[in-house]
Amino acid sequence: MRWVWGFVRPHWLLLVGAMAMMLLSVAFEMAQPLVIKLAIDDYILAGDTAGLAGVAAGFMALVVLQSAAMFAQLYALTLLGQRSMRDLRVQLYGHVLHQRAAFFDRMPVGRLLTRMTSDIESINEMFASGVVTLVADVVKLAAIVGMMLYLNWAFALLTLLTVPLLAGVVEYARRLMRTSFREIRVKLAAMNAHLSEHLNGLKVVQLFTRERQSHAEFNALNAAHRDAYLGAIRADVTLYALVEAIGTVAVALGAWYAAGQIGHGGVTVGLVVAFIEYVNKFFVPVRDMSAKYTVMQSAMAATERIHRLMATDEPDAPVAGEPDADAAGGRIPPPRPGAPAIELRDVTFGYRPDEPVLRGVSLAVPRGHTVAVVGPTGSGKSTLIRLLARLYDPDRGAIYVGGRDISRLPAPVVRRLVTVVSQDVFLFSGTIADNVRIGAPDATDAQVEAALARVGADRVLARRGVDIHAPVAERGANFSAGERQLIAFARALVRDPEVLVLDEATAHVDPEAERLIERGVAELMAGRTSLVIAHRLSTVRRADEIVVLVRGRIVERGSHDELIAHGGVYARLEGTVVR
Repeated sequence: MRWVWGFVRPHWLLLVGAMAMMLLSVAFEMAQPLVIKLAIDDYILAGDTAGLAGVAAGFMALVVLQSAAMFAQLYALTLLGQRSMRDLRVQLYGHVLHQRAAFFDRMPVGRLLTRMTSDIESINEMFASGVVTLVADVVKLAAIVGMMLYLNWAFALLTLLTVPLLAGVVEYARRLMRTSFREIRVKLAAMNAHLSEHLNGLKVVQLFTRERQSHAEFNALNAAHRDAYLGAIRADVTLYALVEAIGTVAVALGAWYAAGQIGHGGVTVGLVVAFIEYVNKFFVPVRDMSAKYTVMQSAMAATERIHRLMATDEPDAPVAGEPDADAAGGRIPPPRPGAPAIELRDVTFGYRPDEPVLRGVSLAVPRGHTVAVVGPTGSGKSTLIRLLARLYDPDRGAIYVGGRDISRLPAPVVRRLVTVVSQDVFLFSGTIADNVRIGAPDATDAQVEAALARVGADRVLARRGVDIHAPVAERGANFSAGERQLIAFARALVRDPEVLVLDEATAHVDPEAERLIERGVAELMAGRTSLVIAHRLSTVRRADEIVVLVRGRIVERGSHDELIAHGGVYARLEGTVVR
């Protein structure tokens, strides 16, 4: 819990204010039974009804002041929780954004969503009705015990005989709740992961009539989540019931003792009534402790999981070795004279140890040339692109862009030099202009319009009767796959990289759309070094050189005609290429 304090510390004035209001609230509450004692002993039993009005007014004033102090305390705590959790949420999101791609390969999106939403909300509830209110309860209990000892120590000790039993019950319930809430968080994360996966893949579920199986799987996960709560519920109700019973026994013991003491040793009716008030007040926070423990245990389980995520240290593309001095401050270092635009030197890489996907790949692409990479599924084509963009780093070997070792460049610099247009285009909710300038936020509307026009997307907008400020739904759902691809091409144009990578970028474009963008793609690649992974023959034939990958190794390279004449792997693959 100590690391949570780091988010609370900047707002310490709110915490101090809440604690001050808590002390005032306890003081006003502790004074109320004394006023009742005074009213009974000095006015009601004495028959002095004239002075009773003043005592009643004083009692009402204490109640009002206590309510005002409690309001101020809860307001300050709620505000403290919201501000602290806002800081935590922002830091957690920033931390996740800067993790490397391999982190997301094994971390389900649903689990991350659970950490950033319900887990943080559980910690937030701790501020409103958890740790600080527990402190307030401890202060209140200490004050009550002090007042009881002050009024009559024998009566107080008799009442406190039930405390050891009470402590044992509370400790037993605490252990049950902590175990249960750890399990609850695990089940909730699994349920969220299932929801995220199946809702994103809902079309596949429907196309393959998997609705019944998907529903059954969710029902099982939901039932497991429900069952995980049973332990916490049993502990909660057991604690509440036993505390209520112990409190009743304590009041009965006090009443029994008081019956024989009234009129002896200064024990008065007013003192007995005040004592019973204090005993009732003593067991109220203990009884409510079950609910507060529920909040605390939920918050502690959430804290452990968030802290584990925050402790994950897998930074995205850290600079290896000595940083390139020319890239200081995020500057784009100049290319080395005479160096190839892209150079891979004996690159080996695998997603798992001892399972290499690329094996000793060496390749040099001259400036302004277009190289197409082809090969069967699983040959390592897309992996090559991921290494070039530093989504992953090679296990062995080095990659150079314009003679600059990309492992010595910060990730933003590498991705400014290399722009990837993937076959799976992701559009964010917003406008078309927002999505086009996502990699070049300073691009003007005129530049955005020009980029869209160059790739032929202006015709799509004209056909729809919209402009660049037209809204884009989540994931670009209101655009076809071909239209999303055109927007992605415009996005790459605006970014104006040194190296353009087309990762099967025309795979989702229909023949009509392909004809529409062919001129735009040619302009996009003109005068620019391009690396193309393609299934379409027209794209492959435009390449200056074709590289054939098989099982992570370059087995052939040359022009289309040369490779066809050679009669090797490429010639056999040609029959599978979409024309």
